[in-house]
Amino acid sequence: MRKISLVVSDVDGTLVTDDKRLTDASINAVRRLKLAGIRFAITSSRPPRGMAMFVKPLQIDTPIAGFNGGLFTHPDLSIIEQHVIDAGIARQSLDLLHSGGLDVWVFSGNDWLVLDPDGSHVAHETHTVDFAPAVVHSFNDRLGGANKIVGVSDDHALIARCETEAKEAFGSEASISRSQTYYLDITSIQANKGVVLDYHSSHLNIPRDEIATIGDSQNDVFMFKRSGFSIAMGNASAEVKAQANVTTDTNREDGFARAIDRFILGHSPP
Repeated sequence: MRKISLVVSDVDGTLVTDDKRLTDASINAVRRLKLAGIRFAITSSRPPRGMAMFVKPLQIDTPIAGFNGGLFTHPDLSIIEQHVIDAGIARQSLDLLHSGGLDVWVFSGNDWLVLDPDGSHVAHETHTVDFAPAVVHSFNDRLGGANKIVGVSDDHALIARCETEAKEAFGSEASISRSQTYYLDITSIQANKGVVLDYHSSHLNIPRDEIATIGDSQNDVFMFKRSGFSIAMGNASAEVKAQANVTTDTNREDGFARAIDRFILGHSPP
């Protein structure tokens, strides 16, 4: 049996169901981890404020890593550390996404800013993170403190094309990845889920080879590569699954809880 001292989990598509529900099976799996002396942490492209609903049921006592590592907070959402996008890169990102025809959101600290409250996926995201965005006429005065800029579209080919263009234009100066097929996330070059692993390893004094990670998206591969053991969800793409050590069931089948019991605690799935 490998030694695991910390499990770091993605949220959407992993810890919660497609309708953003935290199941009893997931709650109980985290409880069993803690009874076994294994710590638990969450990370997401969401803002930390959008993960506050998990603190009490999961009894989270580790830093919350929002924006793929762009903002670390205590469980009470007080800020520990943050990485903002370079202002020049933020402007380039905004121009590229707008010219590509994507809706654009800006996240700064605990604020979510949009130009159109009726825009693509705004209602969906409001339900997901459990708070509404602030509507602004311009992002100009907030680009100097942006933790994340998001391009939004249901045209997945367009999202992929904008991702390629962004990586070619400033990929060495920003972290660029898709958190969902319809979201293109741009964060600081110092913010990705690999950085989250390094942060937890350093601040919790846990060697990286004693950290297990579980996720479903392209941006989770960064933490797969930095952890001692990685688990892909059954609903992950073939590309993501190929980067993990093992694969569990889907988030519609309590794949998170089954992975904890089978791969971390060594029990048969409940």
